[in-house]
Amino acid sequence: MSEQQSSLPPRTDRLRVLHVWNTAGVASVIAKFTDRTGRTGSRVITRKRFDRAGLTYYGKAYNDGATVFYTRALYNAWSADIVHVHSLDRAVPWLKRLTRGKPLIMHYHGTDILGRWEEKRTLWERADMVAYSTPNLAEGAPSAAVHVPNPVDTDLFHPYDSPREAGAAVTIRYGSDAEVEALAVSRGLKLRWLERGTPHSELPGHFSACEYFIDFRRPPGFESPVRSLGKAALEALACGCKVIDWSGTVLEGLPRENRPEEVAGLWIGYYDRLAGRMTV
Repeated sequence: MSEQQSSLPPRTDRLRVLHVWNTAGVASVIAKFTDRTGRTGSRVITRKRFDRAGLTYYGKAYNDGATVFYTRALYNAWSADIVHVHSLDRAVPWLKRLTRGKPLIMHYHGTDILGRWEEKRTLWERADMVAYSTPNLAEGAPSAAVHVPNPVDTDLFHPYDSPREAGAAVTIRYGSDAEVEALAVSRGLKLRWLERGTPHSELPGHFSACEYFIDFRRPPGFESPVRSLGKAALEALACGCKVIDWSGTVLEGLPRENRPEEVAGLWIGYYDRLAGRMTV
């Protein structure tokens, strides 16, 4: 199956899953690895304007304006068995209504819902399933919401067979530059900066060249760093980097729960239940 899924497959025994939006590239990884099992046939759609880093390597980023994109999402939702919406919760009520109740998942990934569960209740409560990607998002979440860890595409992110510079640390600018600089100085690390929007395909090389990745992220409007590992940090772990998290803890090795086969298995179970193929 092509890495560039541009349309939903013909009806077969595979569940046809439409992923709307592709926050941090998570939809591409889920779609690729659930499709690999032969249990799903997926399509991932997003807007090119919001995918500067080229995260949609499995699926397609369209050069659409908002109205055209929403029309595209609705058109494709009609032929899907499951609609899996990432972050774009304002699309949930009308997709649910116009697809005549088709099973729909609302999947949150970070600041799209952090501290905003009650504010967004009228949006996520229309979904048949609500999921979130990192444990810090559990606060304020409805009791039925499910934590499904972020997957890393280990086909792309793995250690390179090349020298790694001891004492070198790589990080991505994300609102915590001063803290990162201070940490690097205190630990005697040689710091390399990446900008947000660095091409996704270039990250494995950067991560495999350094001993450390520093994961400090402070999104606009937040006073303190996000208390969860970002997807880039997980990708760095998969490349053999040691990751220094927001608390200063050093982590090594990609957790099993973030391996793509593990996450794909979880999603296939949820898709089957929503489609009525098994009981909860």
